[in-house]
Amino acid sequence: MNQDFTVTPWDVSGTIDYKKLIEDFGTEPIDGELLDRWKRLTGDDLPMALQRKVFFSHRDLKWLLDRYEAGEKFVLYTGRGPSGHTHLGHLMPWMFTKYLQDKFDAPLYFQMTDDEKFLFKQDLSMKEAMSYTYENALDVIALGFDPKKTKIFSDLEYSKTLYRIAMEVAKRVTFSTARAVFGFDNSTNIGMIFITSFQSAPAFLPSVEAGKNIPVLIPQAIDQDPHFRVTRDIAPKLGYYKPAAIHCTFLPSLSGSDKMSASKPESTIYTVDDLKVARKKVLSAFTGGRVSVEEQKKLGGTPSVCAIFQYYYYLFEMDQEKLDQREQKCVRGEIMCGECKQELADRVVKFLEKHQEKREAARDKVQDFIVSDYSAVYDKLKRPQDKKEVAKLMKTMKEYCSVKEGEQISVRKSKEFK
Repeated sequence: MNQDFTVTPWDVSGTIDYKKLIEDFGTEPIDGELLDRWKRLTGDDLPMALQRKVFFSHRDLKWLLDRYEAGEKFVLYTGRGPSGHTHLGHLMPWMFTKYLQDKFDAPLYFQMTDDEKFLFKQDLSMKEAMSYTYENALDVIALGFDPKKTKIFSDLEYSKTLYRIAMEVAKRVTFSTARAVFGFDNSTNIGMIFITSFQSAPAFLPSVEAGKNIPVLIPQAIDQDPHFRVTRDIAPKLGYYKPAAIHCTFLPSLSGSDKMSASKPESTIYTVDDLKVARKKVLSAFTGGRVSVEEQKKLGGTPSVCAIFQYYYYLFEMDQEKLDQREQKCVRGEIMCGECKQELADRVVKFLEKHQEKREAARDKVQDFIVSDYSAVYDKLKRPQDKKEVAKLMKTMKEYCSVKEGEQISVRKSKEFK
C-alpha cells in the first residue's frame, strides 16, 4: 500500500490515489465500455455519480448486468457503521443506491453494523451504538427509499436471522485470512475477528429467503471492500453467487484533505447540524485561492485542490456545463473564493433544511422500514388474553431497543418483499 495514504474499513487518511487503490485492492475500473452499456440498458443519460466517476471501481458489475439482461433481478445491499451522526459523505453512496433502487426496481437490505462499532470503539456503549442506528436510519428513510422494497436492520436486533448464515461463513474463514486482510494482531478483541462473517450474511440472505440464488449488488465506499473480498471468496463454498460490488470515492473534508470524517467535526457537515453552524463551516473551508484578490485576478485559483469546488463536483452542481464554467472562471481569476463559498453555503443550508424536515417526518415511518427478530414474536400475540404477554414483550423490546429513555425503535415483521 502506498505510504502516502491509508485505506482500511476503520481508517482512511492521506491524499488517496484511486488508480493505485484499484491495483492494490484488485478491483476493476468502471471504463467507457461499461458506461456505454449502462446507458443502453437503462435508456437514460448516466447519473452524475457515474458521469463524474464518483463511483469508479467494481467487482463483477459486468456479470451482474449479464444476469439482469437474462431476466434475473438483483437485490441491493449496503449499510452503515453507526458510531455517530450521519454526515454528507455518508449520504453520497446512499443517494446512488436510491437511484439504483428506482432504476432497477431493486429491493434493498440496509445493515446497521452497531455490533462492529461497539466492538471497535472502546468508549462506545451498546446503547449508544443502537441509538445511532435509529438516528442514522432516519437519514436513510429521508432520502425517499421505497418502504415496500427496503429493510433496515440492526445487527444487534436481527442477530437470530443472520447468525446461522454468519456461522457458515465463519467456519470457512481462518484467522490467518482475517489477519492478512485486516491486519489483526494479538491486541484485537475476538469480536472484531468474527465481524466480517456477520457483514457477509446479508449478501446471502436474499438467496436463503428465496430458496434459490439471487444476484446481489453492494454499493459501497472503497474502504469497505476488504470485508467483501472475504465474502466473495466464501460464496462458492456455500453454493451462492459472489456478490457484485460498485465502489465510490470519498467526499473530501472541508479542510481540503482526507475524507469527511466524524472525528473532525469542524470540517464535517452533519445532517443534524444547526443551519448557522453548517454555513459557518462552509465559509471557513479550505480553498484553492490566492493570498489576495489582486493575485487571484492575476493568477487564478486552483479548483483541483479546493474543498469548495469539490463539494460542487460531488453533490451541489448537477449541471455539468455550469460546473465547467465555474472551474474556468476560477482558473482565469474571474470569480473570487468568497463568492463561491457564499453560494455553496446557501446550497448546503437549503439542502439541510429540506433534509431535516424529511428526517423529522421519518420518525413516523420508521416502523415501515426497520425489521427485527423481536417483531416476528410480537406479531403472534394478537388475542385479547395475550395482553400480559404483549406487555412483557414490549418491556423487553424497550430494554433492548431503547435509543433514549422512554423511546424505542419501532419494528415490523420480517417478510418477503412484494
